[in-house]
Amino acid sequence: MMTMFEKMLREDLGFGDITSELTVPEGLEAKGMVTVKEDCVVSGLEYLSEKVEKFGLEIDILIRDGEDAKKGDVVAVIKGNARKMLLVERVFINILGRMSGITTTTRRIVNKVREVNSNVRIAATRKTFMGRLDKIAVIIGGGDPHRWNLADHVLIKDNHIALVGLEEAVKRAKKASFVRKVEVEVISPQDAVKVAKMGVDIILLDNFKPRDVSRTIELLNRNSLRNKVMLEVSGGINEGNITEYAKCNIDVISMGSLTHSTKSVDFSLEIQPA
Repeated sequence: MMTMFEKMLREDLGFGDITSELTVPEGLEAKGMVTVKEDCVVSGLEYLSEKVEKFGLEIDILIRDGEDAKKGDVVAVIKGNARKMLLVERVFINILGRMSGITTTTRRIVNKVREVNSNVRIAATRKTFMGRLDKIAVIIGGGDPHRWNLADHVLIKDNHIALVGLEEAVKRAKKASFVRKVEVEVISPQDAVKVAKMGVDIILLDNFKPRDVSRTIELLNRNSLRNKVMLEVSGGINEGNITEYAKCNIDVISMGSLTHSTKSVDFSLEIQPA
């Protein structure tokens, strides 16, 4: 199975880098400076170093994954064959920029939430472009990857419920091994109480306003159920309102925007003869 780097490179390469093949001598050695054009938290260099080394290129990482970089900083130096460096340049920069963007956003949101509630986890969703790499970037930023894939744990969502009904879906899911967590997405405080009584492990409050989250917790407490389940909130949560959710007695805030709306960080690769 091809890695994300290999897939992106194959698409970018097509039938070959005809410009470099025509203009750059085959044996020319070069040095490339990877420079960041804005403040960020660097992410992706550890992954990318393994990929470029397979092309016979050497990489010296100056600012490591998870470390802060300032505008103008050189984060890495690449040495080796000029044609090969030009071959991987764009895919290298694209992945580095996207992962650093996700990590930078995640770090900022995690720090913001910790100021009001140090126990809440900020989690990603499966709304990704680069799959596993997007989730690794979230982890480097201090977030939680949530499910890596569909097999990680049972998550009953609205479409499952629409097909078989809430109670039937939970009943069927409870047949899974005890090692599998069962999570259920609900749309009302009453449904949250219902599934908590059915013994699920995690309740996902989808598109709840902060006041509705508080009301749900009040109902769970009234039924002595709050301490028996984890509570996750998701839907309509952004940097502007996230602290209002963090003030509630919840365990997880999941945000699709960490990966589907994050702006990539701008990097450049300046290449010169060695």
